[in-house]
Amino acid sequence: MKMVKSLILGSAAALVAVGGAQAADLPVKAKAVEYVKICSLYGPGFYYIPGTDTCIKLGGYLRADVIINSNSDYTGNTSGAGGANNRFTNGYTWRSREDLNIDTRTATEYGVVRTFFDATFSWTSDTYGGQGNGSTVYSPIGAVSAPNNANAGAVAAGTVGVYYAFIQFAGFTMGKAVSQFSAPWANYPGNNYDGLVGGGGTITGVNQFTYTAQFGNGVSLSLSAQDQSAYYQAGVSNLGAPVTFGVPGNTNVFGTSDYAGTIAPDFVAMLRVDQAWGLFQASFAAHDNHVAYYGGTELTGHPDDKWGWAGQLALSIKNIPTGPGDTINLQGVYTNGATRYNIQDLAGSAGGNTIFGGTNVPGAYQSIGFGIAPDSVFITGGSQQLITTYGFRGAYVHNWNPNWNTSIYGAWAQVNYNGTAKGYICGPAGNGVGGSLSNFFGAGSALTSCNPDYSIAQLGTQTQWTPVKNLTFSADFVYTRLDQSFAGTVNFPGSATIGKPAATYELKDQNTYQLMLRAQRNW
Repeated sequence: MKMVKSLILGSAAALVAVGGAQAADLPVKAKAVEYVKICSLYGPGFYYIPGTDTCIKLGGYLRADVIINSNSDYTGNTSGAGGANNRFTNGYTWRSREDLNIDTRTATEYGVVRTFFDATFSWTSDTYGGQGNGSTVYSPIGAVSAPNNANAGAVAAGTVGVYYAFIQFAGFTMGKAVSQFSAPWANYPGNNYDGLVGGGGTITGVNQFTYTAQFGNGVSLSLSAQDQSAYYQAGVSNLGAPVTFGVPGNTNVFGTSDYAGTIAPDFVAMLRVDQAWGLFQASFAAHDNHVAYYGGTELTGHPDDKWGWAGQLALSIKNIPTGPGDTINLQGVYTNGATRYNIQDLAGSAGGNTIFGGTNVPGAYQSIGFGIAPDSVFITGGSQQLITTYGFRGAYVHNWNPNWNTSIYGAWAQVNYNGTAKGYICGPAGNGVGGSLSNFFGAGSALTSCNPDYSIAQLGTQTQWTPVKNLTFSADFVYTRLDQSFAGTVNFPGSATIGKPAATYELKDQNTYQLMLRAQRNW
């Protein structure tokens, strides 16, 4: 009996051991996979970042541009090699660009926390510049590793740019975003052309700290402090400083810009009404002009600061009877000592407009037109004289059908100098003798009118075809006229960089045009 009992217990122990071994060999249940989930809180395209309550959306575009008669990507042939109208002027400029943006949003007890980042990766053809000895160098403004070899080491064409990088929380916007002064369409009321005058810009963003209050029914008020140094300084021109025309970035024949360190940001207020019928916006900006010294050291003294200002009204009208989706966008602006709120950062060079053309005047080599628009001008011992501008821009966009649309757009800006500033530039007799122009133009110049006031007008049209969703082909043509107020002839000192000789030139109004062909795929 005892033997039977031992056998039964031994068999049971063996079964338990075998069962334990088999259990150990069974596969362990895997942890649940966290699949990406759609986030429907903020519209299509958002997903939850796995393991978080933050939603993310990726977007961007790939774009290919060809611009006819341009030395830059569609900002106007109004200075440098583009304005030379000679063999240094490109027949075309080509650009390929990829844009990437990242939008994240998280719901909190204080409202949504949002971050937004947008960057571009571009490859742009450049231009050749003369060296004054019968040789040229590619990309003279950029980095060239072998300047004595025009075909070696050109590396300036590939660029990375940060457009936007900002945080939004509880009504605050902190970081790099479009200025609150600008209308919602920024530089583009109905165009792809970058260089329109007549309103605020910063399509690539400006550093700012902004609070926006929402009052309901589409009414909002924004108060902002924004950096002025990157995009809102048009120049504080020291008329007593020597001028070297043709140095990259300097086409100001009146004087040389003389900024001191940044002291005060620009202050902006914007009131907007955005409703089904359209939009109305009123913007105001205050801009401090802070100058360094009259001469090379502190001992030479300096002019006092002067605050300038700008005001803008913008109007968008939707649901007009010409067709579904048709729109009219209009804006007008006035500035005093805050020029970049009218002639925005992409509307020509910082120095101004310098365009060459033909002439019928006997003894003159060619003609030249100037349009210089700083924030202020001054002479040694004198105070800053603020420059006044006003202008407008607008467009009408018509949709022929869901795949085709055409716009007609235009812009105009007037630049005025006060009597004191004109005396500084043109001299006591108003003929250029004894003024700052005499530091630049050679002896023998014969001005019949010395007046730095000018206007610039632009008229263009654009047609877009969208054969499938998010793929658009565009053709955009723009004509620009520089109407300057100088007259007579000047002995221009020449510029080796753009191949212009020292000679007699007629002072004359100038015209230019450009055409852009674009293919763009949004995603």
